[in-house]
Amino acid sequence: MFSSENIYTLEQIDKLGNAIVFLCERMGELSKTKLLKLIYLIEETSVKKYGVPFFNIRFDAWHLGPVSRDLFVEITGETILLDRYIDKVNENGTINVVAKQAFSDDEFSDNELKLMEQIATTFKYTAADELIRLTHREHSPWHQTAAENGLLEAFEKKLATSSNAEIDLSRILAGDDEKLKRYQGYKEFMAESRSLKR
Repeated sequence: MFSSENIYTLEQIDKLGNAIVFLCERMGELSKTKLLKLIYLIEETSVKKYGVPFFNIRFDAWHLGPVSRDLFVEITGETILLDRYIDKVNENGTINVVAKQAFSDDEFSDNELKLMEQIATTFKYTAADELIRLTHREHSPWHQTAAENGLLEAFEKKLATSSNAEIDLSRILAGDDEKLKRYQGYKEFMAESRSLKR
């Protein structure tokens, strides 16, 4: 049941935690849904722009769009991995996330900092519902994954809220062989690296 995909390196935790701190510092308190979408958009944009994942975490097709199950659990339940980085505030039944510490850029390249700034600036005033629509757009990785796994109708009719259908971000690199090779090489390297740590 528990796989190595659920085991994160300290670098991954630091990078994700500090990215959330960065977003909170630039955008203010973030709702759970908005934060989940922003993290996905950082990942998708990184793959599109550079051919490499930003966080290298798994995203599944859920009713409200692409979701990292582990991040969802961190925000919704007891915060374990990100405890040093975030606090949760429950306001009228809505979970919002705030930064617990100051941002540290130790885990980020200049390009990654620019990418996070671009996402924060672009979506600062965008509502979570609009981000859901953006990630649901036709031909998006979420839409393709949901369609291929027979989930669109179930989600539309509210017969399902989540799934284990992993979103393959390499599909956005179709037609760009150089970035696709870089992406595949990165994923293979990380998988091999994980297997050596066991």
